[in-house]
Amino acid sequence: MTRFHRPGSLEEATTLLSELDDAMVYGGGTAIQILLKQGILFTEDFLDISGVPGLNDVVLTDGGFRVGSLVSLRHMETSEDVRRLAPLVAQTYGKVANPRVRNTASVGGNVAHGDYRLDPPTALAVLDATLELSSVEGTREVSVREFFVDFQVTDLQPDEMITALLIPHQPPGSVGHYTKLSSLSENDWPCATAAVLAVPEDDFVEIRIGLGALAPTTRYLAFDMTPDMNDQQTVEAAIEIADSAMDPIADVRGSASYKATLGRVAVEEAVRTVLKEINRD
Repeated sequence: MTRFHRPGSLEEATTLLSELDDAMVYGGGTAIQILLKQGILFTEDFLDISGVPGLNDVVLTDGGFRVGSLVSLRHMETSEDVRRLAPLVAQTYGKVANPRVRNTASVGGNVAHGDYRLDPPTALAVLDATLELSSVEGTREVSVREFFVDFQVTDLQPDEMITALLIPHQPPGSVGHYTKLSSLSENDWPCATAAVLAVPEDDFVEIRIGLGALAPTTRYLAFDMTPDMNDQQTVEAAIEIADSAMDPIADVRGSASYKATLGRVAVEEAVRTVLKEINRD
C-alpha cells in the first residue's frame, strides 16, 4: 500500500527518513515517473517535502548561490541573477528535456536521480558546486564531482535528503558553453554532452570539462592551455583527455563507438565555442 507523508519541517522529514524503510523523498516527481516506467521503484513510502520551509529559496551569497532543493529547473534557466553570475548554469538547465519538465522538476530531485545522462551535473562539476545533504545527524557537504559513485548510484545515504545546491559564481573572465547531442529526439536522453569552462589564470587558461552520457557516471576533467598552445592544439588536447575518460553504454540511442564519436564532437564544439569568445575578448 502506498503511503504519503507530508512533513512540515526539516526535522520531521529527516526523522521520518531515519524511521522508514526505503522511503523516497518526493519533490517535482519527474524522476519518480521515470523509475516507475523502468520498473525499478519498489518503495511504498513517499515523503512530500513541499511543506518544508526554505527548500524553494534561492539565496545570493558573497561567493555564489544557495539553491533550495525544491527550486525548479525552469527557475535556474530564467533567473536573471543566475544568467548574470553563472551563465553556464542557466544555459545547461535550459537544455533539460522540455519546458513542461523544467517547470516541474526540482534541482534536488534532478541530481538525486543519479542518472549518468543528466544535463546539470556537467556544468555543476566544472563550477565546483557542492550538495548539502541532511539527516537526523545534521548536514554534510559533498562535491558534485564526488557525488556520483557508480551507474545510477550516488553518495546519498538512505536516511539523507538533499536540502540545497551550493553553486559558486562563475569565475571572473571565464567563458562557458554546454553542448548536447541526441540521436532520437531533442527531448530524449542525450548520446553525449560536454560542459566546458575556460578560466583565465595568470600564465595559462584552465580548461574544465564535464562529460555526460559518456560513462556510467558524470566525468570531470581539466587541463591547462599554456601560452604556446594554439586553438587547434587546445582542441586536440581536450579530445585526448576526454577520450581517456569515456566509457559509453550502448543502448537504443547508439553503440558505444557511436557515442564516443559524438562525445568527441561535443567536446570539440564546446571548446571551440569558448575559445572563440576568449579570442574575441
